[in-house]
Amino acid sequence: MRPRNPENLGAVARAMKNFELADWAIVALGTHDFAAARRVAVHAEELLDRPRLAATLDEAVADCAWVVGTSARKTRGKRRLLPEEVAREAAARAPSRTAIVFGEERSGLDAETIDRCHDLSAIPTGAAQPSLNLAQAVLLYAYELRRAAGVVPLGRPGALATDGELRKVEEALRALLRAGRFLSEGERHAVGDLGDVLRRGRMSPREARLWETALRAVTRRLPEA
Repeated sequence: MRPRNPENLGAVARAMKNFELADWAIVALGTHDFAAARRVAVHAEELLDRPRLAATLDEAVADCAWVVGTSARKTRGKRRLLPEEVAREAAARAPSRTAIVFGEERSGLDAETIDRCHDLSAIPTGAAQPSLNLAQAVLLYAYELRRAAGVVPLGRPGALATDGELRKVEEALRALLRAGRFLSEGERHAVGDLGDVLRRGRMSPREARLWETALRAVTRRLPEA
């Protein structure tokens, strides 16, 4: 998210190549100095040629079933996982995609992005210097992902519903709750909390479509206010 330092991008590419990762997206790119990035991306220059450039996090993670933000903040309703726990669950969720979201170098992930993620993860560091360099953090998660892929059996067969598909379910749920006047005094955390329950259920794409269709059908049958 919003990387500003080109050398960090190069080092991230190198770390990914070290552990055979190639799928990455850059949201709101804050630098265009790819020449400097290439000088650091030793033997991983090709990864700098093909990141997905996205304007928003929604766009970047639409095809992912699980979105994990890297932050030490505590947020109500979200699990806080160690890197190795993220890696094991990502392997168990395969072949569905997991997105691990890293913030910009100076301030990390903002509150809105943290709220948007399904769960959170942090690297346990010393209190005197809790922050890590962006590429160092990516390297550690990449290592744990590679390690888990070799020891964790694959999860249930078939893909899970993506974030984009689950967002449609959440929007249908929001429309129903509004039509039923459950949200008449403001949404607060209601839709997000209910949506989290659905996400933890690990729906299949078919189940997500069924939920969305059912919620929208009920909404249409409610009398207008």
